Amino acid sequence: MSRPGARPESGRPRVIVVGAGFAGLVAVAELARTGAQVTLIDRNVYSTFQPLLYQVATAGLNPGDVAYPARTFTYKRGVRFRLGELTRIDSAARRITLVDGAQFGYDYLVLAIGVTAAYYGVPGAAEQTLGLYTRKDAITLRDHIIARLERIDIAPGQDVNFTVVGGGATGVELAGSLAELRSTALGVAYPGIAESRVHIRLVEQFPALLAPFKPPLQQYAYRQLQARGVDVRLNTKIREVTPGSVLLENGEDLPSDVTVWAAGVAAPDVVAEWGLARGRGGRIRVRPDLRAVDQDRIFAVGDIALIDEQPLPQLAQPAIQTGRHAGRQIGRLLAGQPTTGFSYHDKGIMATIGRRSAVVQLARGLRIRGTLAWFAWLALHLITLLGNRNRLSALLNLSYRYLAWSHGGGIIVGDDPPAVLPGGPPAQLPRARAPSQQPSPPDGDGRPPVPRAQGAATAARQGDNGPPKPH
Repeated sequence: MSRPGARPESGRPRVIVVGAGFAGLVAVAELARTGAQVTLIDRNVYSTFQPLLYQVATAGLNPGDVAYPARTFTYKRGVRFRLGELTRIDSAARRITLVDGAQFGYDYLVLAIGVTAAYYGVPGAAEQTLGLYTRKDAITLRDHIIARLERIDIAPGQDVNFTVVGGGATGVELAGSLAELRSTALGVAYPGIAESRVHIRLVEQFPALLAPFKPPLQQYAYRQLQARGVDVRLNTKIREVTPGSVLLENGEDLPSDVTVWAAGVAAPDVVAEWGLARGRGGRIRVRPDLRAVDQDRIFAVGDIALIDEQPLPQLAQPAIQTGRHAGRQIGRLLAGQPTTGFSYHDKGIMATIGRRSAVVQLARGLRIRGTLAWFAWLALHLITLLGNRNRLSALLNLSYRYLAWSHGGGIIVGDDPPAVLPGGPPAQLPRARAPSQQPSPPDGDGRPPVPRAQGAATAARQGDNGPPKPH
């Protein structure tokens, strides 16, 4: 570690990239070509492939399938990796401080730290819900899901209610995957639990799911979720989340044993202490060349960056493209050249609802849905995973999920969580619940059941925005 603020003996400019997500890794790859002394810092020793976290959470993939060693990535590119978490930036001295007290001087700094959940002031949301933004989040959620199923397996007559808040890609994919777990694997893994005892609900405050998509694809996703027995509530605002329920603004009290929050993003709290200009959700405001407002040597990329003139969705492609642009701009600055403005190239978006059901919307207007879209989604995600071992393992596990679950294929399990609900007592059995008023799961022929009462609605992620998707 060099002396803070001092140039290393090699004379090479020092560039620090904080964050090993899509944006950070692409920035490092670009910077490795500049001859600068590049250091990647992240609080984890791996990079997480966020678009498949919901598969980990619903017992379809191993956690290792979505994690790639950060040191392997940096070694191949001749740069350094440092485990740590950024806590302070001194822009005047060009120095950063990590949580462990270590300090590093820099000539250029790239912030690619990502975002966290935005709770919009809803009481109890932060304390009583689970997120799906990190690998640890996915493991925790999986363990809570399996623990709840284990509890009702030994408590005949009791039901379990899963609630997903947010109708973007993360919410839709998670709700669809939970429905698939119920309809495909439940009868094999838990023959004593009837499908009617497992209730899945998706709550979205806006009138449609998957906001960035065209209405026909939004409606398709809605119908597909309903056909899978998901209770979709559109135009529904949440007033409060309690340990056992979700209270709506209209006064309705929805029972909820496990509530997952996938309804938007915000900057981590620590960003407020860095002295950088911030905008909506506390994200860092940047100029067209992606340098932070009023800063010449600090860049922000990916979800944490907010371009005033060019708002971007929280997806993988904007993260990748901003990371690449920042790396190239630093290269230009090191070469004594002026920077250029960032321009986003829209390659399209996609989301999956479940087996043989997905939506794809390409930039030129082409729209695909159903089986072909699902195969396109599957192929793209496998290709964009880092590491051949991860690709092969994910392909095997996903094939096993879609082909073998209904024939005795085992779900991927973990440990019983320390508490069934955040803050709850260990190993507590769920309280008895009144039967849910949502639609029953589909009949054996795959057709949706005849509705009993029309109170179920429809759904929608990313406010993901949630974790970025590789589009």
